Amino acid sequence: MAERMERHQVALYVVALALGAAVGLLVPAVAAPLEAAITPVLGLLLYTTFVGVPLTGLSSALRDVRFLATLALVDFVAIPVLVFLLSRLVAADEALLVGVLFVLLTPCVDYVIVFAGLAGGAKDRLLAATPLLMLGQMLLLPLYLWWMAGPELVGAVDLAPFVEAFVLLIVTPLVAAAATQVLAARVPAARALPGAVSTSMVPLMMATLAIVVASQIAGIGAAAMTVLAAVPVFVMFVLIALPLGAVAGRLARLEVPARRAVAFSGVTRNSLVVLPLVLALPDRFDPAPLVVVTQTLVELVAMVVLVRLVPRAIR
Repeated sequence: MAERMERHQVALYVVALALGAAVGLLVPAVAAPLEAAITPVLGLLLYTTFVGVPLTGLSSALRDVRFLATLALVDFVAIPVLVFLLSRLVAADEALLVGVLFVLLTPCVDYVIVFAGLAGGAKDRLLAATPLLMLGQMLLLPLYLWWMAGPELVGAVDLAPFVEAFVLLIVTPLVAAAATQVLAARVPAARALPGAVSTSMVPLMMATLAIVVASQIAGIGAAAMTVLAAVPVFVMFVLIALPLGAVAGRLARLEVPARRAVAFSGVTRNSLVVLPLVLALPDRFDPAPLVVVTQTLVELVAMVVLVRLVPRAIR
């Protein structure tokens, strides 16, 4: 059953997205409880991902300076320039601009590892780079916002949700995965545990996609005309960021799994982490959280496609 699900995973993810959209639109009352379930389900998904990564090899992944430097150049130099250019399309609307900047300037540190792994990317190296990506965006986001939106916005930002998300979505699942691997290595009866945990990857990914969409789709529908202008920006971002990451990996002479990982990191954004930051902004930025949620939905659809496309494009 696990093998069949993995073989047909893309179709199953499309079904999960459609089911989540149907539930969210038909039963809007589920939005609040499902939104509260996003972090626990995402944490479980990341735990299953980390269990499949030999954590003893993370030290060697951290020593891969070429990969880390390429990742940093893509996410913190090339992508911000692209975001600045694309954001000019919505610069006349302050709330839209803020939402676009927050979500596109922050590289993903959670389910990018899952999607990159599904496409044959170097998920161990992405995992090793996670603390660097998290620290980099915490330090650089205020500078980018000051450059692209002005100093007033910077003063309204509270970075505490970054720290909370790092603990809940990275540190906790990583510690649990390490404990599982140690247990499997030392206790003969537990040797099959990592493999058993990994078989839940596809169902958990389906649950994550369905829950995110079901919890947010009603809000998007209610303000569709407001956030519609941001959709072309997010689509263009995917279409440009993907080849940008792929070309950067080729120029850096990275091997195929590392190039795929860089491409996914360039495309995938930190929407689930920055959403609390945007929700904490003053009332005049009210549509901005819906812009962030809209990017999440666009990105999830793109990820389902890229899981199949990237292995064919980057060989």
